[in-house]
Amino acid sequence: MNGGPASTRPAQDGTAGLGTRLPAAGRQSGRQGTTGLPAAVFVFAAAGTVLVLLPLLAMALRVDWAGFWPLITSDGALAALGLSLRTATASTLVCLLLGTPLALVLARSSFPGRKLLRALVLLPLVLPPVVGGMALLYTFGRQGLLGSTLELWGIQIAFTTTAVVLAQSFVALPFLVLSVEASLRSAGSRYEQAAATLGARPATVLRRVTLPLLLPALASGTVLCFARALGEFGATLTFAGSLTGMTRTLPLEIYLQRETDPDAAVALSMLLVAAAVVIVALTYGRTGLRNGVRR
Repeated sequence: MNGGPASTRPAQDGTAGLGTRLPAAGRQSGRQGTTGLPAAVFVFAAAGTVLVLLPLLAMALRVDWAGFWPLITSDGALAALGLSLRTATASTLVCLLLGTPLALVLARSSFPGRKLLRALVLLPLVLPPVVGGMALLYTFGRQGLLGSTLELWGIQIAFTTTAVVLAQSFVALPFLVLSVEASLRSAGSRYEQAAATLGARPATVLRRVTLPLLLPALASGTVLCFARALGEFGATLTFAGSLTGMTRTLPLEIYLQRETDPDAAVALSMLLVAAAVVIVALTYGRTGLRNGVRR
């Protein structure tokens, strides 16, 4: 007569009480997980969203949708779009060729001045593009550091299509370096060390282990580089000028059309916005898919 079965008897040490409290605490914790942020955070987040989306909506409302297709298929627009696509592709290849080894050196080696080198390589991210164009002009211009020597060999870079590619590469390179270096650091070096322990040469480790690990980061970095190159304006205008069919890319065409044909400028701007949306969707899709696989 000391009580009922143990499973139904109230525990004297408080265990059953703890058991009854845990689900309630869990439910409470679950509720906190969905509403755990102060309301002010959501207010500022909404303001940030409006700050980004409202100008795009305002521009979309100004588009002459009835004449949209003729506006974006005019001779000048198609020439600028074709040049932008060609130069952005070329500059993206330059970034892949130069940025991948640079990221490998920054992530997998140790030498004096490495942090300073990283800071300098990432400088175009915070540098005004016009300043970047001036720097390129004083390097590759006729009277520049290298340009005067190249001029003697009959090579002229400033105000040519090559200058457009150089300007776009200058501003886009840090995006690839950041993406690849971050991936290398998060992946660690245990697989490369294991391969080296098994007798693989450094070139084999790079080709068979490191580069396959980098493929997702290379894909994301490539997309970001292409997007940055496609939208480049200030450095291109300063270093390459605005010559129809040679250096006048789509952003420059939009800038010039704004003075003479605002409807065409708005239509071309929406074309760039659509391209940016596709690029962001591709990048986010890859990242989301990768995170989903990891989970």
